[in-house]
Amino acid sequence: MQGTGIIAALFAALAMVAIVALRYLATSGLFAWLGTRRFPGLHRGLGPQIRREIGWSLASAVIYGLPAGIVAWGWQNRGWTRIYDDAAAYPLWWMPVSFLLCLFLHDTWFYWTHRWMHAPRVFRAIHAVHHDSRPPTAWAAMSFHPGEAMTGAFVIPALVYILPLHSGVVMALLLVMTLMGVSNHMGWEMFPRWLVHGRAGRWLITATHHQLHHDRYQCNYGLYFRFWDRLCGTDKGLGVFPRTEGAGLANPASTGSA
Repeated sequence: MQGTGIIAALFAALAMVAIVALRYLATSGLFAWLGTRRFPGLHRGLGPQIRREIGWSLASAVIYGLPAGIVAWGWQNRGWTRIYDDAAAYPLWWMPVSFLLCLFLHDTWFYWTHRWMHAPRVFRAIHAVHHDSRPPTAWAAMSFHPGEAMTGAFVIPALVYILPLHSGVVMALLLVMTLMGVSNHMGWEMFPRWLVHGRAGRWLITATHHQLHHDRYQCNYGLYFRFWDRLCGTDKGLGVFPRTEGAGLANPASTGSA
């Protein structure tokens, strides 16, 4: 790249950092507000923790935003990626298939790197930052040590170089990644009981499943699906939220133990 191209790529990267940060603040803020509306006092006494979560998350926004911004600039200006806009460029069935495939690949990467980060030395050096959120809140979705943030920041940017993906699929992936990251950490279950405890819930991860990971640490490592947890024997079922279990909503106070 020539000088002007480097400057343009840098500006695109910084703009993406701002977008990722604002997306985090808006999404986590919305779910945090919904939680306090549903459960008054949900965040009582958690002010210092939440401020710490926001600080780490904004640092993670930089790590996520820089490569994403450069990839977006390369797509628009250099044709570097395999992202396409013309829905007729590939069979229409490829759009949902590519979407599910990317979710599976992302989930696979997340599961195995997540298990690696629970090795004692790696946990103390990196992953303990995320588990300092006890109980986790909606603000903890991106509360990562920079080393952990880097393990996740390059997944979607890498996939757009490997697979032909419609731009709408890429946007859908980013939306699901954001919503799942926030909703799985917010300390209450927004999905109805029939889904969480039904057939779909046997394979999909929601807050009720992920809460148990934050309570017991050595289980329930997945991001979207319970496939790898079930296959590898690390699926320990659903967390227990007694106060509102009958309504299908999770109580922020789980009875699990670390």
